[in-house]
Parts: sequence; C-alpha cells; structure tokens
Amino acid sequence: MTTTPPIRQPCPPGACDCGRDPLLETPGADVRILFLTRSEEKRLVERLENLQSLSDLERLQQRMYEQLGIRVDIAPSFNEVRTMRGIGINVGEQPGLCRKTRQSIPAAIRRALEKRPEIAYALLNANDLLRDA
Repeated sequence: MTTTPPIRQPCPPGACDCGRDPLLETPGADVRILFLTRSEEKRLVERLENLQSLSDLERLQQRMYEQLGIRVDIAPSFNEVRTMRGIGINVGEQPGLCRKTRQSIPAAIRRALEKRPEIAYALLNANDLLRDA
C-alpha cells in the first residue's frame, strides 16, 4: 500500500494567486511544489536563515530546484551594492507556488546574509565585483 505525501492546503479565496487548483486539475503537471506544506515551508525558511557559507546557499538552491522545482536566482544588482538590498534575490514564477512563499524565501536569505556578511562578500566575489578590492 502506497501513501501519497501530504500536499499544501489551499489558500483562502482571493488571498493568493498561486494557481493550486488548476495545477491539480492539469494531467501530467509538475506538482512537486504542492509537497511544500506550511510546516515544511517553516523548516525551509529556518534553514535558509541559518546558512553557514556560500556553498551551503548554492546547495540549498540546487535542492529546492530538484525537490520542489523552485528556481532562486541570486545576483548583485547592476549598480553599487551598499546594503543587502543591493543583492537581487528572485524566485521564479511557478504555478502552485504561494505568494507568501515567494516573499518569505528572499526575506530569509537576506536575513542570513545580514547575519553572516562573509556569505554576501563571497557572493560578490564570485560575481567578480570585489576583484580589485
């Protein structure tokens, strides 16, 4: 007997634009994102807030993509980076991804970068912004 993993509960009507129901109704659709329940989302956000290094961040980005299909792009802005707000964190649009989750992932990464600025410096260095410093 196989059991299906729990899927995320629907958002209140009008509160979200995630497209959960059409995703469930589409045959052959990628429903991995719906396995991110509210409790799993809290664990993910907590894990993102407690990053230890740039490689840890990159590993989490890869795992989010493999397990949930969430694509997170992190790159410095084209202008100067004076604060953590100058680092662009974009969560790709995806059917089934809740609006609140799209906001909480970048916020958690920013909190981690503020706690550990060496990760932000490594990110800037990886993008060749600190080559002359």
